[in-house]
Amino acid sequence: MDFSVLRNLISRYCVGEEYWVDSRTVYIGHKEPPPGAEAYILQRYPDNRIVSSKYTLWNFIPKNLFEQFRRIANFYFLLIFLVQLIIDTPTSPVTSGLPLFFVITVTAIKQGYEDWLRHKADCSINECPVDVIQQGAVVRTESHKLRVGDIVMVREDDTFPCDLILLSSSRDDGTCYVTTASLDGESSHKVQVTHSHTQLGSHKALGSILPAHSPLSLNLFVGRINIYKEQEEPIARPLGAENLLLRGATLKNTEHIYGVAIYTGMDTKMALNYQSKSQKRSAVEKSMNAFLIVYLCMLIGKALINTVLKYSWQWSSDHDEPWYNQRTEIDRERHVIRAFTDFLAFMVLFNYIIPVSMYVTVEMQKFLGSYFIAWDTDMYDEDLGQGAQVNTSDLNEELGQVEYVFTDKTGTLTENCMEFIECCVDGHIYIPHAICNGQILSAASSIDMIDSSPGGQRRVSEGGRETDHEDLFFRALCLCHTVQVKEEETVDGIKMGLHQGKPTSFYISSSPDEVALVEEIKTIINTLFDSLLHVLNFDSVRRRMSVIVSVKPVSSGENLLFCKGADSSILPRVVSGKVEQVRARVEQNAVEGLRTLCVAYRSLSPADYEEACHRLSAAKLALQDRDQRLMQAYDFIERDFTLLGATAVEDRLQEKAADTIESLHKAGMKVWVLTGDKMETAVATCYASKLFRRSTQILELTKKRTEEQSLHEVLFDLSRTVLRERSVLGSGSGNYREIFLEICRNCSAVLCCRMAPLQKAQVGLIKASKEHPITLAIGDGANDVSMILEAHVGIGIMGKEGRQAARNSDYAIPKFKHLKKMLLVHGHFYYIRIAELVQYFFYKNVCFIFPQFLYQFYCGFSQQPLYDTAYLTLYNISFTSLPILIYSLIEKHVSVETLKRDPSLYRDVAKNSLLCWPVFLYWTCLGLFDACIFFFGAYFLFDNTTFTSNGQMFGNWTFGTLIFTVLVFTVTLKLALDTHLWTWINHFVIWGSLLFYVIFSLLWGGIIWPFLNYQRMYYVFMQMLSSGPAWLGIILLITLSLLPDVVKKVLCRTMCPTATERAQVGPLSQCSARTVRLGLHYNSRWSCSSSYSLITSVTQL
Repeated sequence: MDFSVLRNLISRYCVGEEYWVDSRTVYIGHKEPPPGAEAYILQRYPDNRIVSSKYTLWNFIPKNLFEQFRRIANFYFLLIFLVQLIIDTPTSPVTSGLPLFFVITVTAIKQGYEDWLRHKADCSINECPVDVIQQGAVVRTESHKLRVGDIVMVREDDTFPCDLILLSSSRDDGTCYVTTASLDGESSHKVQVTHSHTQLGSHKALGSILPAHSPLSLNLFVGRINIYKEQEEPIARPLGAENLLLRGATLKNTEHIYGVAIYTGMDTKMALNYQSKSQKRSAVEKSMNAFLIVYLCMLIGKALINTVLKYSWQWSSDHDEPWYNQRTEIDRERHVIRAFTDFLAFMVLFNYIIPVSMYVTVEMQKFLGSYFIAWDTDMYDEDLGQGAQVNTSDLNEELGQVEYVFTDKTGTLTENCMEFIECCVDGHIYIPHAICNGQILSAASSIDMIDSSPGGQRRVSEGGRETDHEDLFFRALCLCHTVQVKEEETVDGIKMGLHQGKPTSFYISSSPDEVALVEEIKTIINTLFDSLLHVLNFDSVRRRMSVIVSVKPVSSGENLLFCKGADSSILPRVVSGKVEQVRARVEQNAVEGLRTLCVAYRSLSPADYEEACHRLSAAKLALQDRDQRLMQAYDFIERDFTLLGATAVEDRLQEKAADTIESLHKAGMKVWVLTGDKMETAVATCYASKLFRRSTQILELTKKRTEEQSLHEVLFDLSRTVLRERSVLGSGSGNYREIFLEICRNCSAVLCCRMAPLQKAQVGLIKASKEHPITLAIGDGANDVSMILEAHVGIGIMGKEGRQAARNSDYAIPKFKHLKKMLLVHGHFYYIRIAELVQYFFYKNVCFIFPQFLYQFYCGFSQQPLYDTAYLTLYNISFTSLPILIYSLIEKHVSVETLKRDPSLYRDVAKNSLLCWPVFLYWTCLGLFDACIFFFGAYFLFDNTTFTSNGQMFGNWTFGTLIFTVLVFTVTLKLALDTHLWTWINHFVIWGSLLFYVIFSLLWGGIIWPFLNYQRMYYVFMQMLSSGPAWLGIILLITLSLLPDVVKKVLCRTMCPTATERAQVGPLSQCSARTVRLGLHYNSRWSCSSSYSLITSVTQL
């Protein structure tokens, strides 16, 4: 019996997932090791099948029903339906069962369709072709048939079907290039390597691999490979992340590779790291649940009141049961059970006050309404060839309630397209000359850069080099990078390498800064070098990269180490050079918003080079603490630099980014910029994007300031400035996080610098503050995913850092400028529509059921229904459902141009203003008033016996039908009065619904239906319409019911109109509203103004 699965589960969940390590032995090609080498243990592992679907054919019905009946309204109606089946109730079980069945069926079809799409996606992945080596031949099979130990051949531009260990590459140096855009959002090319012992004839290799990895990290992997050769001891070599090819990554710039499958299916790192999105609930849904509880209490109260009044009325013998239905002695003794039964019967009679169909209508509105975003041509980008995408439709209305916007900087506010601006060599500043977009103009001969320093006359040309430092500086830029040349390709859906529709060569790199530098330097100098000896790759801890090269002009036997990185990483390691001049220029460029890099070099003697090679080799072969030993080797090699200079590139601001931020400010939203960039560069971007203004008072919270003062004192000063309160901190240390967030909430803008991805998500915890503001996060890279998932609404930008952010977001847009229409137009409309939908549903159900409550006072609390069974069943399903659905899809209370021109209209619907308790009470009271008009109006009309033309009197069902007719016409015309945008669709559904009710009533009461055991509605509707007083009563009651709402709207629009109401009748009057803007910025400064902006380096707090 195989206990491997059970053993893995115990070790995983008992130890803790973050510490769980999966250890296994994988035999390459399923070949047994030589006798005596090691014990051959056959192990079983899952196949390569990926499952993302939620249901299967056999569990769909029970699982879906369980999930649907977890919703309180569905469960409530299920109980009511069961009560109707068990006890004798005044209404048929069909009246509750049919609407419930309709809601459950529609929802199940929707969820089943969505899961069917997931099944199709899984099948397309599991059935994709894969090349496997079997008995020395390449055999094509399907992906789901892969097993651990199979040798797989992957060709260029193919995706790795499972987690592989690289055995061999078609490249001579044993390397291959991969992109991991679908895993971490990075579209740059990464280098993976193989061992020299497996590079030749890898598909014939005989060996075993012992991997041990942590599933939560894509970049951590430790293992060992044992290579067996005839008559020789096995060769053991370490394996690391540089040897691992992850499922989902794509092979690039390499013809083909061979690899052995070590993790398949749901054991792959991609599957183990899959983080399902937590279910986000909108403020509207929370309001709906709160209103539902209120109406449930009203229902219980009505049933309780009627039960008590019934037995109080029957307490007297004069009001006991009639002579033909007298109670027996047993019935009199079982009064408690009878009372409880009556209570349940009243609950059934009044249960229609709970709008069960509201939930399915809301779901349909959200699902269908989401297509309007995808169809919006204004949010279509020609360069990407894509428009906005909706990944979830549950948060459409939340777009109209945003109070805080958290945005990334690079690639979100900026284009992430670097342009070379200048370089500084030994204090001399060089700027591009006669260069446009990396191309030399025809008027330029050989001069590419000129010295723009004061009094500088030197220049760099192709023909000669002026100084050694200039030569070394440009050689460093040419050599110290990871740039590659590539023809046309598509990286994660983004087409690259097209110029005027024709494929051309282009540069690709892990950093756009490097591409900008290489494109600029390529025409300046022709570097002659023997070989690139070592590459010390960039990492976020060192914040620099280095290369060791052998350059021909250098004296024999010596090599050069060129290093390029952040100023904070390079300058402390410099021992010579014009440090102060370069530092001053770097700081000035940072203030101007430019991205800077420092360049230095070191000459390595033969002894130094040998020592460097020894340390690097020993660190790479280490089986334990490999990363730590590599860092120690890098630290030893990268020292004693001579500073050469610095570069400056510009990341241009996105089109209309400043206009978008300004509009968001006018709409009452506070924008926070969360970036990992340095303070000076981020501040300059904030000024350029109008997040900060010159009159804004900047507040700083930096490491430097906290070193000079205690954190308590700094926060005290900030709170005193912003909150104008000395007592906010008190004498104790207090909760610094809460104090800090309180300061932030009183700022109009915040800039946080040097932030890690997790810190971005932690700042988003402001949504849990006492005000519970609605937050929105927008970013374009994988480092923004945690922030996007944490916020109430997450928006991903289809940028140049891959599509990870777009995939994990709720909505995806091509550019930052499209956020303006997404919020100010679509969000505004969605909230207005769904707020009206929710309030209208509760209103029309109060109008529907309250006359039934009043009727019990006139029928001896006998639980006699006022309406016919057909009317009870179809009221919410057919007669009144379609008009409100269409209204919630196409209503526009103001034009799109007005909303875009005046962002302040967004404030009218902020803070869930249309679903607050006062508005809810108004709609409820309006429903109660209309219900009283319906009932008592019809009652007083019937006070004197009303005769038809043939002398017959109106009966009980005629009375109920008259009220129901007034009810249907009133609630439908109420919606017509609220409609501002009239189209043929509105006319069709509103007047068509009324016509459908009339036609149905005529058919329902005009035909003797053979399947009914009663015909109580026969000829009732026609008899009512044949009476002149009935026509007069219907018209009069409809007018009286609609009159109060019309008067209220006229008075409100005349005496205290809102900004939206003024915009509906004409140009919006200019209001002099003083807007206080406070920019909160991590790593920042304070300046004097009436508004504030705070800047802080979060990593230091």
